Amino acid sequence: MIGSSLSEEFRMSSLFGGIESGGTKWVCAVGDGPQGILAETRFPNTTPGETIDQAIEFFRQQEAQHGRLAAIGIGSFGPVDLRPGSPTFGFITTTPKPGWANTDEAGPIRRALDVPVAFDTDVNTAALGEQRWGAAQGLQDFIYLTIGTGIGGGGMVNGKLLHGLLHAEMGHVLIAHDRQVDPYPGFCVYHGDCLEGLACGPALNERWGQRAETLAEDHPAWKLEAEYLALALVSFICTLSPQRIILGGGVMEAQQLFPMIRSRVRALLNGYIQAREIIEDIDRYIVPPALGGRAGVLGAIALAQQAVGALS
Repeated sequence: MIGSSLSEEFRMSSLFGGIESGGTKWVCAVGDGPQGILAETRFPNTTPGETIDQAIEFFRQQEAQHGRLAAIGIGSFGPVDLRPGSPTFGFITTTPKPGWANTDEAGPIRRALDVPVAFDTDVNTAALGEQRWGAAQGLQDFIYLTIGTGIGGGGMVNGKLLHGLLHAEMGHVLIAHDRQVDPYPGFCVYHGDCLEGLACGPALNERWGQRAETLAEDHPAWKLEAEYLALALVSFICTLSPQRIILGGGVMEAQQLFPMIRSRVRALLNGYIQAREIIEDIDRYIVPPALGGRAGVLGAIALAQQAVGALS
């Protein structure tokens, strides 16, 4: 967390800010949970200066109307630097998004608003929101993946958000790619045909020549998409042993994907993982986010609450 020295003024406040900073758009909100959102705004991600300034102005307006914020949480697209003590802590690092590489994202917000700022990945904050108020309530070990413009993964292990050397990059795992079945080379500028390169929204658009949301439910795109996602989930099940898997993001709004993914995961595991949740109850094991499209910004509010001790 940036700005961890707390005054009595911050301790007395029960109002928190949240930012879901995505590669395409930002969502900012003020409140204390799903039923307590006082204001929310969405705007396109343009240049760093313009986008960050727009977020700062929103929070200034909300403080003028509702009072001092206790803290702000940021769930950011990445990669990002989450290492405390690093000179680039709070920065976006090697993102392919033009103009955003090596950008200090958290620092300008902390300095402009003079409040504690907590910083994590967008998928980790969405996972935190789902654990606090959504589909992962009561769980200590689970993963959250978003499948949209990009693919990212986060979650919890033993009740702690998953970090490590930097942070999880589940979207960039390498999966089996049969080029005779699918000759598409992949969308990822770093790896080509990693999971993100094969299964993100832009990959669907390029491969099939139309946007994913316009594809018919019985289009062959969905069988291929389910295959790639199932291959990745089997790897995550075998390595992290999550108690639940939550799949969000724009691509997963195609609800026909869920039964296809569940069926293929069970087939690929082939009875090896003897867990009732997979063998008998997979419909409640691989699930959509209960908070829907608000998981990210609500998770950012939960991150802010956690940073100042308002969330256990």
